[in-house]
Amino acid sequence: MKKTINKVEIRHLKIEDYDSLKTAMISSYKDMENSYWKEKHIKILLKKFPQGQLVVVVDDVIAGCALSIIVTDEKAESDHTYLEITNNYSFSTHTPTGNVLYGIDVFISPEYRGLRLGRRLYDVRKEMCEQLNLKGIIFGGRIPNYSKYSEQYSPKEYIDRVKLKEIYDPVLTFQLSNDFHVLKLMTGYLPNDTSSLEFATLLAWNNIYYSKSVKNINSPKTNVRLGLIQWQMRPMDNIETLFEQMEYFIDAVSDYSCDFCLFPEFFNAPLMAKYNELPESEAIRKLANYTAEIRLKFQEFAISYNINIITGSMPLIENDCLYNVGYLCRRDGSIEEFRKIHITPAESYSWGMIGGNNLHTFDTDCGRIGILICYDSEFPELSRILAEEGMNILFVPFLTDTQNGFHRVKRCAQARAIENECYVAIAGSVGNLPKVSNMDIQFAQSAVFTPCDFSFPTNGVKAEATPNTEMILICDIDLSLLQELHNYGSVTNLKDRRLDLYSINRI
Repeated sequence: MKKTINKVEIRHLKIEDYDSLKTAMISSYKDMENSYWKEKHIKILLKKFPQGQLVVVVDDVIAGCALSIIVTDEKAESDHTYLEITNNYSFSTHTPTGNVLYGIDVFISPEYRGLRLGRRLYDVRKEMCEQLNLKGIIFGGRIPNYSKYSEQYSPKEYIDRVKLKEIYDPVLTFQLSNDFHVLKLMTGYLPNDTSSLEFATLLAWNNIYYSKSVKNINSPKTNVRLGLIQWQMRPMDNIETLFEQMEYFIDAVSDYSCDFCLFPEFFNAPLMAKYNELPESEAIRKLANYTAEIRLKFQEFAISYNINIITGSMPLIENDCLYNVGYLCRRDGSIEEFRKIHITPAESYSWGMIGGNNLHTFDTDCGRIGILICYDSEFPELSRILAEEGMNILFVPFLTDTQNGFHRVKRCAQARAIENECYVAIAGSVGNLPKVSNMDIQFAQSAVFTPCDFSFPTNGVKAEATPNTEMILICDIDLSLLQELHNYGSVTNLKDRRLDLYSINRI
């Protein structure tokens, strides 16, 4: 312990602190080689949840740190490993709408121990829980002295003796003295933690000031109703006709209290008829001129009909490049954009379209969702990244002209539901457009797919529309069944991945 101390403060971590932080981490984890956080990990945490990253500074030197994310209590209290709760250190499991602060790390450098600095960090964490109205703090705690007693006691017996103060454990003893209690024992929690023999205790502190009623109004729903629009391609003279048809369907699904309304890819293609004498690459650019106006109309409908709308997709020109884009128009008036990443050969050859570069999930009042446009659903890496970010529902607006094209989308969507343990909703267009080149015929059967387990339909099909018929498909889904599946399913695809052998990384 340092003899002379002039100033001690606790503040939020900044990326400029990294070199000092690294030094403190290395000295704190000498028994776990190369276990310190890399700068890229700290950058992610600061981007996702800057308020939750704390440091204690002694005379301008970082003496300790507390890192955290927010998750749901269901996720925090379920069986998990450290890799799973951090999603392989990507922290995509951070859920701003969650109700529990999950402790990722706490440490004090050896030379500053004995000053009760760790207690100060926990006091600030507890204050944070009260300010954010979270239920409490949960985390997995090492039991580093267990390896010395493993031949004498089982993990349960060891924990009981630490509680009775018959055995001292530098982590568990400290946590118990800070009002934490043990929820359960976990195995295989932290890789290479030989001191704990990879055992850990799941520890919790309860915020007695937590008010459930405050969170109830805007907390994510678990029972969600989907409205899928199987859109009929028909001649339209002007954009007002398109708006009338859009509003008709939105009004209808809103009357049935749907939470989401999903439109197909390029549902506005009928407006290209007036430009059919132009080359296809020029006609699609003319269609792009309507996109901004259509987006604003969708935003208006989302607010007035109190429904979240996935707008299908439309062409967009940006810096003279042509993209296939869509929008999530939330019922609170906010809008976010998504772009098709993989462009089909026909889109590239006929229209000169290029792919977007961004992929991420979207938070809604019905949980976290993902959106992939048509062809993107046939690339499993994309939906796996979204699943790792906590996606519960994947929406796929599509456009296919032939049955073989449709079945590619359908079969891949079903696979995505199984491998990512999520719901997948697909919506396409039907009918003919004889006066629009490259858009002559359409084939679709909109549907909602599920994983295949006992809580879901045996064939993984929750609901299907009639093929090639204009209609609305309304379907109720229960998101709580996914949480049960993640932990107790006949198979647990997400949980059983060999993250020690492989992972999907963004470039």
